[in-house]
Amino acid sequence: MPETETYFPRDIIEIADQLIIMPDGCRLSARIWMPQDAEADPVPLILEHLPYRKRDGTIVRDSLTHPWMAGQGYACIRVDMRGNGDSEGLMTDEYTEQELQDACDVIAWAVAQPWCSGTAGMMGISWGGFNSLQVAALRPPALKAIITICSTVDRFADDIHFKGGCLLGENFGWAANMLSYSSRPPDPLLLGPGWRELWLNRLREMPFLAREWISRQTRDDYWKHGSVCEDFGAIEAAVLSIGGWHDGYRNTISQLVENLDAPVKGIVGPWIHKYPHYAGPEPRIGFLQEAKCWWDHWLKGIDNGAQVLPAYRAWLMDSIAPQRWVDERAGRWIAESQWPSPNSDEITLQLGDGFLGDAEMTTAVPICSSSDCGSQAGEYFPFAYGPELPDEQTPDDLRSACFDGAVLMEPLDIVGSPKLALRFRSDKPMAQLAVRLCDLRPDGTSALITMGVLNLTHSKSSEKPELLSPGEVFETTVTLDQIAYRIPAGHRLRIAISTSYWPFIWPAPERATLTLEAGTLALPCRTVTADADECGFDKPVGAAPWRHENLRPSTSTRDIQTDPETGVITTTIFNDSGENRDLEHGLISGSTTRERWSIHPDNPLSATSHIRWEQTGGRDAWRTETVADMEMRCDKDWFYITGKLVASENGEVLFDKDWEERIARRFV
Repeated sequence: MPETETYFPRDIIEIADQLIIMPDGCRLSARIWMPQDAEADPVPLILEHLPYRKRDGTIVRDSLTHPWMAGQGYACIRVDMRGNGDSEGLMTDEYTEQELQDACDVIAWAVAQPWCSGTAGMMGISWGGFNSLQVAALRPPALKAIITICSTVDRFADDIHFKGGCLLGENFGWAANMLSYSSRPPDPLLLGPGWRELWLNRLREMPFLAREWISRQTRDDYWKHGSVCEDFGAIEAAVLSIGGWHDGYRNTISQLVENLDAPVKGIVGPWIHKYPHYAGPEPRIGFLQEAKCWWDHWLKGIDNGAQVLPAYRAWLMDSIAPQRWVDERAGRWIAESQWPSPNSDEITLQLGDGFLGDAEMTTAVPICSSSDCGSQAGEYFPFAYGPELPDEQTPDDLRSACFDGAVLMEPLDIVGSPKLALRFRSDKPMAQLAVRLCDLRPDGTSALITMGVLNLTHSKSSEKPELLSPGEVFETTVTLDQIAYRIPAGHRLRIAISTSYWPFIWPAPERATLTLEAGTLALPCRTVTADADECGFDKPVGAAPWRHENLRPSTSTRDIQTDPETGVITTTIFNDSGENRDLEHGLISGSTTRERWSIHPDNPLSATSHIRWEQTGGRDAWRTETVADMEMRCDKDWFYITGKLVASENGEVLFDKDWEERIARRFV
């Protein structure tokens, strides 16, 4: 955890439950931290607008972050979105027009208060990072700056739903997650006698988001809404974009720095899906000091140099032996005054006969991976400080076509997004590609550097996919995720190409054989620098941690087993967030997740996912539980999804609902 600071330039007060009434009469519940003397000396607003429950869901990070910033002279408002936590109303989907308008209305309400100076910022990670960008594109008058962490500019191409036109396993996983998150009750201490009816109405109207998200299989207007890449010019607020190399949203930082006309800076560390003052792997940074510098300049007009910081700062990671979790990634900070960087050159390497170098292929290579290839991949966005990072890649390499480079005589710094151009034939009208760039280490291990996936029917357009013509020559380029990684001398590069990547992406309906005829790797390489950091950050600090009693410790496990009778391979994931009691208001909260991802190596249609979320809450004499249970399977033409939600109070079932959906497969 960051170092605790308790003394601030201004004394703060907290409002635990501020009701903010929307124009349609819906009451949103907010938690506010601000300087005690803000009415006498007004301060700017910083808004975080989320569905994750301020009372218990994000309380760990809220406790570290918002009081600290309030002590520096800001009013921090953490709002429960309508239909979640202690707010009224209903939530129908993510990033709806209503959600974004509510955020604009909260800003308008806040800047009209006597304690507000009239300028506003917005910040958040993941959902809050997404809607910060989207609200900035709406340009509410008071919004002058945002900090967006682990977010995306394109909801179809680079979110948790689809990637390269492939259906991500986490699309279904996130739908189960949200069914569970949104099913929890409000706190009766805040809502009073009407809390139960509010909860029951919320449960009755609960959206089954798996249906919506999985049925939208092309980049239509649904996905374009909220994708700020549709019009980067709409954003006029200053943008600080932050992410991590071990997070699924690592590409956003470079896209924003490269494409925004508004003031913009980017930072990428070695982190998972967490705020960078308490993220892992280390090194963490003084995120709050960086945020204060940003807010001071753009919201208070202080000339502190925020506008002349490097455009792009990134942690250049050293090679390490792969493992599912590491506490620290060795490396160094690099800094670029502009992006794309003038310090980078593109190295071109050919796919040869099993080699990666100067010589082109003389013999075509058939690629037809078993359906279980991908077992060594990490989670789309690792979150649990547990076994979620990419593992040793050799098992997947053996199921792939591999092309190995020569032993490096000098170190190589890869900084940017590698691209692999390919020419091949397919024997099926639908097929997928997964491309991995790996670090072959002298100890014999294969470590994942970066990867990319592509649904080949989406090669020309994700708005209007086209079936492949079996037997015809086909050319395409697979873009791999952004990365900053040093390959030491004595190591080798490997390109591994497979036609499946389970359970990271859902398999194509048939096992296709791709006959590879040629390939060219474009590798962005930066001039190798000394080991010294090119920039630095303050040490991570925070306000006093959340005061709580731990009732059950957290744990996380991952296991892969093969059924000796059927040959089915099952990945089992268990995450227990533990259970805790808040020592201020007494609320108990806890959750567990069980996931099973099963497939037969010879049959992509055997793919099955089962996810069960259990949420517990209440107080000693009042306990609640919600259980969200979902399963997904498929045949050649359809996806089949079932869901069940059960909510109980003191052991008695109050609500029980089932869903059963059949969704047509279209180019996936």
